Amino acid sequence: MRILTADWVVPVEGDPIADGAVAIGDDGLIAAVGTREELGEGEHFAEAVILPGFVNAHSHLEYAAYAGFGDGLPFGPWIALHVERKSRIDLADMEAIARLGALECLRSGITTVGDCSFSGAAATACAELGLGAIVYLEVFGADASPIHERFEPMRGRIQGALSDRVRLGISPHAPYTCTVDLYCASTELGLRVATHLAESEAETEFLRTGSGSWRDFAELLVPPPATTGIRMLADAGLLGPHLLAAHCVQADAEEIDLLATHDVAVAHCPRSNALLGCGIAPLTALRDAGVRVCIATDSPASTPSFAMFDEMRAAIAGARARERRPDALTASDALELATLGGARALGMATETGSLAAGKRADVTVLSLAGTPFVPWEDPVTATVLGGSPERVVATLVSGETRYEKGGKTWLDLIDDARSARGRLLQHGGPRS
Repeated sequence: MRILTADWVVPVEGDPIADGAVAIGDDGLIAAVGTREELGEGEHFAEAVILPGFVNAHSHLEYAAYAGFGDGLPFGPWIALHVERKSRIDLADMEAIARLGALECLRSGITTVGDCSFSGAAATACAELGLGAIVYLEVFGADASPIHERFEPMRGRIQGALSDRVRLGISPHAPYTCTVDLYCASTELGLRVATHLAESEAETEFLRTGSGSWRDFAELLVPPPATTGIRMLADAGLLGPHLLAAHCVQADAEEIDLLATHDVAVAHCPRSNALLGCGIAPLTALRDAGVRVCIATDSPASTPSFAMFDEMRAAIAGARARERRPDALTASDALELATLGGARALGMATETGSLAAGKRADVTVLSLAGTPFVPWEDPVTATVLGGSPERVVATLVSGETRYEKGGKTWLDLIDDARSARGRLLQHGGPRS
């Protein structure tokens, strides 16, 4: 039995516990949560809080080295730039970058991701570094053929990386790169499905009318369905609890009702939406409708980091600005959306997302030493407003320490990813 203690334990499901403790069994599950007096002495972290590991339900680990590419470009040309640069690297580069992404998630207190993976490299990276995941293999196309031509070969290649902790999903990328036929074929596999929906105004215009700025790179897209992506999937009977939709910035009231009625989960990525100029998602309306919403980071291709602390603060600022109310999203709300909300979105709420007996010991230890938040008044507010990856002391996945500040330096891993980034910046084809 391993016991962790700190000034505060924040279970998420339940009130914060002063002078709290978490007992972890040899099976990697949480045995008990309570006070230090109740559970006994163990590894103590002073001026720190113990909280559930973050569940980042929408990420792209393979883009961990893409930070800053195309900053300030409109959404369409930004996508085109990334497609062109991605063609310059090979699978080994993608795996190197994905390993960096997995490491950065662990450093940020993230213990589980829902990753949309272009090459499948995210699966091997998560398996190697111990990060929990549903890896949604991406498919693109105008018919169902990518299931056999792309998805099945990728699944075969990563089969050895799959386990109870690294699971398989599929991601028909978006309604502008996938037809209804491909969405149907993806759903028929019986896996969890992730997709990008209603991200930008230009996307909506193209899907409805085939016009607008996206006409300039229409050769990269499938023919528009003459309706929005959410309505297209609803009309085809493809909305359901198996589906995770990223973004939904442009979802209108009718579409929000469709998402709620069919129990579709939504990953809210406020920094990505803001930096790409897509807008602020209707988070309050989604939550009020009963949609399973979570906060997620997307990737450094559009967001500078996998830092969930920054994402929570962006979500709070965006919700309050949009609604013009300081209570539109509280610190407690944001923390729940970044932990248990992510677990619900991935269909894993009985396994992770909160500190409770019987759940996996997916734990983040955060130090607030040296910040204005100590002495403590409210550990949840301190965590959300004062936390950062630099203050993460340790990240445990299923009870095993996968990141420890001051521990392994990972220099070779970081160097490999930087070399891959260099090739992304060079003209020419992939290395031989």
